[in-house]
Amino acid sequence: MEQNMPSTRIVTGDWARGRERDLIDAVHSALLSAIRIPDWDRDIVIDLYDSEQRIVPTGSSERYTRVEIELFSGRSTEAKRELYRTVVQNLVVLGVPETEIKTILIESRIQGRRLIQ
Repeated sequence: MEQNMPSTRIVTGDWARGRERDLIDAVHSALLSAIRIPDWDRDIVIDLYDSEQRIVPTGSSERYTRVEIELFSGRSTEAKRELYRTVVQNLVVLGVPETEIKTILIESRIQGRRLIQ
C-alpha cells in the first residue's frame, strides 16, 4: 500500500457537530477528483472548536473553515488549483460561505526513501 498519500486536517466551529462525516466526505471527494488519490486513502481528521477556543478573521462566522492538506510535492499547478476549487465547491454545498474557506497545501519532498521538509 502506498504511503505517500496526503494527510488532511479540517478545522471549523461547533456548527458542524453532527455533520463531521459530511465535511470529511466533501474534502475526501475533492482529493479523489482533483489530485486523483486512491479511494482507499482516507487520512482525514476534523477538529471542532467553540468560539472561546479559536479566533477567526474579522467578519467571519463560526463556519469559517480551514483545510490543511499535507502532501508530497510533484503535483501540477493545475491539479492544485482544481483541488482548491473543488474543496470550496464541496464545502459551500454544506453551508460554509465561499469567503470563509481557507485551504492550505503543505508540500514536502521525498529524497530517496526519506521525507525532507
